[in-house]
Amino acid sequence: MQEKLTPLFGKKKVVLRQTERAVTPWGGVAVFVQFLKGIGFTEAVERWLPIHLDSPNAIAPVQTFTAFLIAVVTGARRFSHAALLRTDLALRQVLGMERCPSDDTIRNLFKRFTQGKVYEFYSGMKKWELERLPRRPEGYSLDLDSTVFERYGEQEGALKGYNPRRPGRPSHHPLLAIFAEAHFVVHGWLRSGNCSSARGVVEFLKEALALLDARHIIRMVRADSGFFDDALLSFLETVHLPYIVVAKLTRWVKQEAMGIRSWRELDETFSVGEFRKKLWGWKVERRFVVVRERIREKRGAGKLLVEVPGYSFRIFVTSSAAAPEEIWRDYNRRADMEKRICELKHDLGADDFCLQEFYATEAVFQAVLLLFNLLGEFQRATDLAVYRQPATLRSQVFLCGAILGRAGHQGVLYLSQAWGGWEKLKVLWESLLRYEIPTPPKLAIAGMANAT
Repeated sequence: MQEKLTPLFGKKKVVLRQTERAVTPWGGVAVFVQFLKGIGFTEAVERWLPIHLDSPNAIAPVQTFTAFLIAVVTGARRFSHAALLRTDLALRQVLGMERCPSDDTIRNLFKRFTQGKVYEFYSGMKKWELERLPRRPEGYSLDLDSTVFERYGEQEGALKGYNPRRPGRPSHHPLLAIFAEAHFVVHGWLRSGNCSSARGVVEFLKEALALLDARHIIRMVRADSGFFDDALLSFLETVHLPYIVVAKLTRWVKQEAMGIRSWRELDETFSVGEFRKKLWGWKVERRFVVVRERIREKRGAGKLLVEVPGYSFRIFVTSSAAAPEEIWRDYNRRADMEKRICELKHDLGADDFCLQEFYATEAVFQAVLLLFNLLGEFQRATDLAVYRQPATLRSQVFLCGAILGRAGHQGVLYLSQAWGGWEKLKVLWESLLRYEIPTPPKLAIAGMANAT
């Protein structure tokens, strides 16, 4: 059977026919699959995944979990979108799956997670990822931030709280810690919507630090005014971690800022000053750095103080002894944190996968964080010169029309030359073959002992 299509422009008709050959738009995912195979992804999931099924007809949990990640890589934003993999025979062949899980199977996998299973699985997987994170002699910047996941229903933990876009709408309020230079999510919590930004942040940081080994140094902890809390600052001082945190403009902080008489001009617009202050309830005096900006036609980026017209101010509390302008410039590099949150939400649908049970939703959220880190490592392994956000990877690397064929008893994936074909992926493939997986410190020491 066939039909003829008349194009919108021109008169030359196009014949529409059906083919029995398996076609996929995601031929480029083959390179990502090769990457997962090279780093031992399935072995790691099988090792740490605390869910096991006894039914002989059940799809292995490791396959169901992997199918979900591949669905998100190819643009799924709902569980129902993941079911499209079942019709993509070519992509299933690349994955080596005889059967592909339905969206209900994927949901049921995450519904089996309890609080203990979420921690057991994802803490193990996070340590496995950190083993291959490059060591940075000067250390990484650890950025803290929270975001809002709007919810439409009565899911567990979806409560009314801070929600600038939809005030009064139930939400979840995740907390994230990211290594800025590596685009790597060190830790994440899914929290109820009525939590403040700093709620539980000390325990959160303790968990994050427990995941790190001696190879990874934290050069600076950076956070916005939502984390201006004595408990957090005291904890960072106890564990000797330097920090830069935006100060809340309370009455006492503003009074001290207005009382500064010694301003050092950086240029005709910006000046810097500083003061030391022990606020009420604090046990120690801390250093505050103030950046004053002369208001121009374009509104300043800082806060306006009514008592000081003509200027906007930004105030930081810090344990660093660096010059005030260096403190300011260091904190400004934290702006990338907002980009990472946007990528998680808009590129990988971190806020779209929601289940009734709270810990099931957290298990999905942690899976997306795991995928985000894998995509970052994939870029390091393939020697991509510039960091590309997940949506860009999807369109420039993974999206490639392909047809599944056979050569004897072997499957062959024919990549469309019009989409870049093998030439587009060859450089990445060769980089993967050269990728040397770092040896974990414990294994390296054990190897040396055995050699002696």
